[in-house]
Amino acid sequence: MLLSYKECLERYGTDYKIKKSVQNGELFVKEKGLYSDKRYVPELEIISKKYPNAIITLNSAFYYYGLTDTIPDFYYVATPKSSRKISDTRVKQIYENSEAFEMGKTTIEYDGVDIVIYNKERLLVELIRNKRKMAFDLYKELITSYRKIVHEMDITVVTEYAYELPKTNMVMETLRLEVL
Repeated sequence: MLLSYKECLERYGTDYKIKKSVQNGELFVKEKGLYSDKRYVPELEIISKKYPNAIITLNSAFYYYGLTDTIPDFYYVATPKSSRKISDTRVKQIYENSEAFEMGKTTIEYDGVDIVIYNKERLLVELIRNKRKMAFDLYKELITSYRKIVHEMDITVVTEYAYELPKTNMVMETLRLEVL
């Protein structure tokens, strides 16, 4: 279990007891301010704990949903426009319009880690909105994956997201021509 420094203080009482637990091998320092009672913790769990207000999106989300087998170079996370910059080389931060930030937010389990992620419907809209920013091969692979699962998706929700987010006309046209 991952614990923040504050959670460790609540559990162990003092900084001295935290340091003693680390020395005794009962607690492990994962990163500055992050501790674990296990020696190995997946990096995804560390990222999720370190940035609790961020939502996994784009390339990372496509990979975790199994829509692509391309492992992303970064953890792609969305944050509200008002958020401060994340200065972590492992993370690629995407600032999202504050009103639309939580739209499509859900939690899934991936390799035993609960992660906050956008649902597949929101990700389809994000894929189309960002198609010019991604490699053509990856875009085509993802569109093909969406064509295979389109019958499982709620197209009404996809349409609602398209109208709430920027580039509505382009998203609707691309949906009609490439996915449906």
